[in-house]
Amino acid sequence: MNMKFIIVGKNIEVTEGLRAAVEDKIGKLEKYFTEDTEAHVTLSVEKDRQKIEVTIPMKGNIIRSEQVSSDMYVSIDLVEEIIERQLKKYKNKLIDKKQASSFFKQEFMDKEYMDDEEVQIIRTKKFDIKPMYPEDACVQMELLGHNFFVFCNAETDQVNVVYKRKGNTYGLIEPEV
Repeated sequence: MNMKFIIVGKNIEVTEGLRAAVEDKIGKLEKYFTEDTEAHVTLSVEKDRQKIEVTIPMKGNIIRSEQVSSDMYVSIDLVEEIIERQLKKYKNKLIDKKQASSFFKQEFMDKEYMDDEEVQIIRTKKFDIKPMYPEDACVQMELLGHNFFVFCNAETDQVNVVYKRKGNTYGLIEPEV
C-alpha cells in the first residue's frame, strides 16, 4: 500500500474492520496517485448519520468529498466512487496546473477520460456589493428567491456569502484573514 492513511473517528471507534474497509476502498484510488500521497479520513456518527470525509491535499488543490448514509460501509463505498469521478472529470484541469501533476501517476495522466460535463461558465453577472449585516443579507437572499447571496459584511468590511441550508437554516462563508 503506497497511500498513507490518517484515519480519525468522532463519536465512533475506528475498528480494525472500518480501518480495513477504508484502506481497501480508498486504496483503490492509489492507482491515480504517486507514492506517499496522504488521505485524511474522518469517520463520524451523529444519530443515524454515518459520515465519512476524505481529504487528499495536493499542491495548489485539495481533493475532498464527504458522504453520509445510515451505514458507514455504504458511506465508504460512495465516497470512493465520488472521488474517482472527480479525478476523471477534473483530470485535465488538475494537470494543466503543472505543479499538481507531480502527485499523479503517469498512467493516469496519459489516459484519456471522456469529459462528459466540461465546466462552462455561461453567464457573468456584475453587481454592486453593498455593506450589510449577515442577517440582512439572508433577508435579501430570501426576497430574491436565491439560495446564496454575496455581500460586503458591514462588521468586517469583507466579502461574505450567506447560503441556504437544509431545514430552513443559513450558513455564512467568510474569508480567513
